[in-house]
Amino acid sequence: MPDQVTRIVVDSGAQMTPVLRERFKAEVVPVGIVVDGVAYSEGEDIDLAKISEVLARGATVSTSTPSPGDFLRAYERCARDGATQILSVHTGGTLSSTASTARLAAASAEIPVVVVDTGTASFPVTMSAWSAADALAAGATLKRAMTIAMATAAAIDSVFILGAPELAARGGRLIDRDAIEGTAVVAFTDGEMKVVGHVKSPEDAIAAMADYVQARSDGELLRIGVGHIGASELAATLADVLESRQRVENLVHYDIGPSIAVHTGLGTVGCVFHKSQPIQGTFTVPVRENLL
Repeated sequence: MPDQVTRIVVDSGAQMTPVLRERFKAEVVPVGIVVDGVAYSEGEDIDLAKISEVLARGATVSTSTPSPGDFLRAYERCARDGATQILSVHTGGTLSSTASTARLAAASAEIPVVVVDTGTASFPVTMSAWSAADALAAGATLKRAMTIAMATAAAIDSVFILGAPELAARGGRLIDRDAIEGTAVVAFTDGEMKVVGHVKSPEDAIAAMADYVQARSDGELLRIGVGHIGASELAATLADVLESRQRVENLVHYDIGPSIAVHTGLGTVGCVFHKSQPIQGTFTVPVRENLL
């Protein structure tokens, strides 16, 4: 059997950084952002600066799933570029119809496409694709890479403070109503946001989030993503504290883009993380690096 050439496809809701996108040669399908009835495409004609301005002025904003045609065109581009198979990694089906839409497109693709419903959202989708890409680069089969992506998704934890908790409550993802009062520290578990504490200052928020990571990591080597919406200094401080307190294999700084910002608001900051586990088989995980 000739060597397979596998491409990774994600939707823009995965918040994949430009560095990681280039590293994996990933194809990114834009999520739709609707502002006061006008449709935009995330990463193409609406970015973090634009969504920040939109949210600040109180516009009516929502998201829309890419169409089957959007996915099919992405798969066709991969095939034209020499791919013989595709791993398409997406937001969980309980949160979005993205994965099911991707499956509709996969059925019409000219090369095999395996769609992964990660059961999660935002940068954890990228982290799932990252684990799969590591495995593929080291010789894993497409099926094995899919299994690794799903295992990573299931292992990811997160903690953050919301810039606008009322947006998350309105969308049905924030089940603890008391998070709307004061500044709540929130974890994302099983598709829902759950309050794990309250704080009175930014310094307290950093300490609480770092304590949460430490308590959940058991001293293991971690892969971490630190993200924010208009809170770069707080995010940088959080990253510094995490690196000083944790064993870190990789730490990535990422901007939380429009498709997530509309559900969490300006001022959101936090981190997603999972324990770094050696991939079973004849391949290994990459060495530690800091991808900015």
